[in-house]
Amino acid sequence: MPSKKELKRAFLRTVPVLTGYLVLGMGFGVLLRTHGLGVPWALAMSVLIYAGSMQYVAIDLIAGGAGLLTAALTTLMVNIRHLFYGISMVDRYKGVRGKPFLAFTLTDETYSLVCAEKEKDEKARGRYYFLVSLLNYLYWISGSVIGSLLGAHLPFSTEGIDFSLTALFLTVFVEQWLSTKDHLPAIIGVIASVLCLLVFGSERFLIFAMILITLSLALLRKKEGKRYE
Repeated sequence: MPSKKELKRAFLRTVPVLTGYLVLGMGFGVLLRTHGLGVPWALAMSVLIYAGSMQYVAIDLIAGGAGLLTAALTTLMVNIRHLFYGISMVDRYKGVRGKPFLAFTLTDETYSLVCAEKEKDEKARGRYYFLVSLLNYLYWISGSVIGSLLGAHLPFSTEGIDFSLTALFLTVFVEQWLSTKDHLPAIIGVIASVLCLLVFGSERFLIFAMILITLSLALLRKKEGKRYE
């Protein structure tokens, strides 16, 4: 079992995610309420889907009566980046207990915190992964339910709420930029994303950008590996 010290450490590391997830989750809950879907929907979607951007998109899919095929393809497009996340976490999660839960709760922000962990002890590192994943999961669920409850009693303007996701991604990017001296991967990501956006357009660039980023980082890693041989 994790110690109080480990729990405190994980909580302090996830405070930025706490503030972001509460706001984003509340925004989701409010939007869901404006479409006539209450707390049970907010709770079920956050517990079972747990994908911020996809949950926002899912509101329109549900309200518009989208079919299963449309929903499946949309989900694949929105969350395709998690395939790349998962591949990069195979070695890091090797030997760690509770991998199904860790895989399910691997969001952008959790991925960022997990990758920044430098703990050498395998068991301690596994407990840290679990605590960070669990806390972030609970933050999002709590925010969604609170937003749904508030939306039922307080008038809200939902204009601009969707941009909160972009704001959180920018916050995580800046935090990672400031916490490391090696900025090349971040620069590669930005350049590849902008290039694919210009070439393929805003609706189709994501998959191509992720492929280009993955290939670029793989080549970079291979080059660095040869340097140290």
